Amino acid sequence: MSTSFERFQKRKLISSYFSVVLSIGLVLFLLGILGLLVLNTKKLADHFKEQITISVFLKDNAKEVEVDQLQKSLAMAEYTKKATYVSKEQAAEQHSEEIGENFLDFLGYNPLKNSIDVQLKADYVSTEKIAEIAEEISSRDYIEEVSYDKPLITLLNDNVKKISFWILVASGIFTFIAVLLINSSIRLSIYSKRFIIKTMQMVGATKTFIRRPFIWTNIKLGVLGAVLALIALGFVIYYVDINFPELNLFQDPTILIFLFASVFFLGVLISFISTFFATQRFLNLRTDDLYY
Repeated sequence: MSTSFERFQKRKLISSYFSVVLSIGLVLFLLGILGLLVLNTKKLADHFKEQITISVFLKDNAKEVEVDQLQKSLAMAEYTKKATYVSKEQAAEQHSEEIGENFLDFLGYNPLKNSIDVQLKADYVSTEKIAEIAEEISSRDYIEEVSYDKPLITLLNDNVKKISFWILVASGIFTFIAVLLINSSIRLSIYSKRFIIKTMQMVGATKTFIRRPFIWTNIKLGVLGAVLALIALGFVIYYVDINFPELNLFQDPTILIFLFASVFFLGVLISFISTFFATQRFLNLRTDDLYY
């Protein structure tokens, strides 16, 4: 009979520990995903900014040597990520593919211009800086026009600021919720042992002596939950890096090390604080209040 009861108690204890570890792991995993998004907000914003292109249209009388010099100088400029020469023939072919028919058959000639498409570095994608760059480029005699989408740049910068702000707000709220969820799981675990805590206290055990095994047990559970979360987070990062290589998630390993260390430390810290205050609460309760 006692053996069956012991087995039941053991299964109940393992089930309790498993639910705590799973709760901590799931919350820390979601927190890690949000942290990954926060730490890579600038990288994501830079990725979209660097899709902005300035088109430098050349006059028909522009000499080949002038065009070559211009392309090389633009490619070497501090604000340029990439400079590509596009001939009028290539532009006509691309335009025909976009509209689904050859417009040259109707016109009988090619009205397009030779051009150089300049992709800018993210730090230079702002209305003021692009206007300065465009003015500098257009000062050359053989430049017909410098074209870029000004409303799109303004909209992009405004949206990046808004998204960054709301991501930070969401991070703060979610961190608070994560602390509450982990705290609730640990408190429920300790609640089932409230009579043991009070019994130990009544036979003369000090609060520190009673609290210590609970703290160490839940720190271990917090470590297991954090490891579980980090393994799942590692798979997510690997999957994202394979499917979206342009994000270069492994380019700066310091960010990932900081993220993993933060998730692990947070799991341990929340487990410690929650256990400390949960045990303190039951230590301070009167015996009659344990039944409520």
